[in-house]
Amino acid sequence: MGFDLSHFDAAIVDLDGTMVDTLGDFVVALNLMLDDLALPRVDAPAVETMVGKGSEHLIQSVLRHVGGGAALYDRAWLRYQHHYLAINGQHASVYAGVAEGLSALRDRGLRLACLTNKPTAFARPLLAAKGLDGYFEQVFGGDAFERKKPDPLPLRKTCEALGTLPARTLMVGDSSNDAQAARAAGCPVVLVSYGYNHGEPVRGVDADGFVDSLAELGVQPFPSSASLSL
Repeated sequence: MGFDLSHFDAAIVDLDGTMVDTLGDFVVALNLMLDDLALPRVDAPAVETMVGKGSEHLIQSVLRHVGGGAALYDRAWLRYQHHYLAINGQHASVYAGVAEGLSALRDRGLRLACLTNKPTAFARPLLAAKGLDGYFEQVFGGDAFERKKPDPLPLRKTCEALGTLPARTLMVGDSSNDAQAARAAGCPVVLVSYGYNHGEPVRGVDADGFVDSLAELGVQPFPSSASLSL
């Protein structure tokens, strides 16, 4: 059966690895932070396996990776914030098809929210810098609620903010975090094939479908390559 957007009133879209490739920003900011702490640098493949669970988890993972102690966390977090805000978006790029996909969802009457584990103070400027902020009624970062994805609370709260039922709200993400949160919240979920997913193959994740580009969301009926059946 083809994919029918009439099943949905809204969509919740993840940011890092779904709309914007921010790996370059992460690597630059983290290495500047590590320089400040006189610790060894990290490379992109290592960082890619650590992103997706929020900045706190990322910094803790990097410190463990380079042999830094937990006692350095507070200083590391301050330096990371300083450097990330300074370079936010400069080493990042919007994935092909994102604008087309968001436009298609909006043109079909879906209300849109961005929900990310990235701090709100990082997420809003990034969306604005990449020309994506105008698509979203709501933007919630990882510090917006008491818990982060994969906990379902952020999705439930976002549905409440949009005034939509979870069953009629599509989650679009790139990782098991997004899928687990969606499943627990009662939202259908589609994952992109090109994201981070903690360095693991995304097609092994329990999801309702996979797309190679957000532009595929606007194709009716949904292309068979998307492997979505709702």
